[in-house]
Amino acid sequence: MDRLPKIGIPIIIGLIIVIILLFKSAVTIDSGEAGVLYRPFGGGVVTDEPPLGEGFHIIAPWNKVYIYEVRRQELKEIMNVLSSNGLDIKLEASVWYKPEAANLGKLHQEIGEDYLSRILLPTIRSAARSVVGRYTPEQLYSSKRDAIQAEIFDETRKIIKDQYIELDEVLVRDVTLPATIKEAIERKLKQEQESLEYEFRLISAQKEAERQVIEAQGKSDANRILSQSLNDQILKDKGIEATLQLAKSNNSKIIVVGSGDSGLPIILGNN
Repeated sequence: MDRLPKIGIPIIIGLIIVIILLFKSAVTIDSGEAGVLYRPFGGGVVTDEPPLGEGFHIIAPWNKVYIYEVRRQELKEIMNVLSSNGLDIKLEASVWYKPEAANLGKLHQEIGEDYLSRILLPTIRSAARSVVGRYTPEQLYSSKRDAIQAEIFDETRKIIKDQYIELDEVLVRDVTLPATIKEAIERKLKQEQESLEYEFRLISAQKEAERQVIEAQGKSDANRILSQSLNDQILKDKGIEATLQLAKSNNSKIIVVGSGDSGLPIILGNN
């Protein structure tokens, strides 16, 4: 009986140590995350194996796991850039990105957890300044926003293609010009719209006038051709045909054949 406490104490201590080691060895990775394993006694960052996936993992107590979010993420950035004529422009953009899950170990080893501020953010700023510098304020304000988006996306992706970062999309959310420049552009666009509308009305009026001339010419030609084709015999034949049709009518009438001008019948009604 006296020996039981002496035996029990080491067992309890051993159990506590085991629990602590198990606690330190347990790693839980949530949804949308992946883990990079670091082995201080086994070559450091593991790059030749897939990263740890979602769920519960047991690792050696002396190893460490760095957890990364591998879902698509959004970076919002407001930048001051210069147009082609040196005007200060405020550009608001959103960048959709995510780390390459298959190369997560290389990303951690070569760049680190702060890859966003080290690689992606400076690249986006540089690409935006380069692209916007090719356009005038008027182009930035009106017609070239889609082109700017595409060019910033292409330039950014070209730079980060070997940096283990996957770029999904670049969206230009807003372009802010100085108030005086914006008002001048809006006035110019309004004047251009009014000019186009006036030009359209002139073209429409011209086309309508041409249509009327063509229609009048057509009627004139038709009357001339009809007049040339008619003669007395044709008119008499038409008159006789009309008389025969009237004769079939039930209305009371008197028809005097050959008593009218040019020998055409005269029709006398009951009125």
